[in-house]
Amino acid sequence: MLKRYVIEIGMGADLHGGDITKAAVKAVKDAVSRSCLCGIEDILEKDVLKMHVHVKIGCTDPERVDKAAVLKAVPVGNREIEVVKGGLNAHGLQVPVFGAGETIEIVIAVLTVSVDM
Repeated sequence: MLKRYVIEIGMGADLHGGDITKAAVKAVKDAVSRSCLCGIEDILEKDVLKMHVHVKIGCTDPERVDKAAVLKAVPVGNREIEVVKGGLNAHGLQVPVFGAGETIEIVIAVLTVSVDM
């Protein structure tokens, strides 16, 4: 039986070039950096594979997300990803040294961390 312990939200953006995968990875890293698994360390130390992390990504074009690349940003546990329509894009500034294009892509990530009890 999976028991939820942590739900964390993160936001990521690619300011130059409209790379949705890059923005999604940043969103996941943002959520991971603010997650605290206090209280379940003993369970996780025994068998880290019992932890399950569901990643839900909201972005403007779900088909453009490299799911495998995004899941690499989750440091532990069994991982799964769901990508849905959401997020936001905006007109930015084109600065060639930072990348091609001027589209800003903003992506939201929700990480749900559960432990198999």
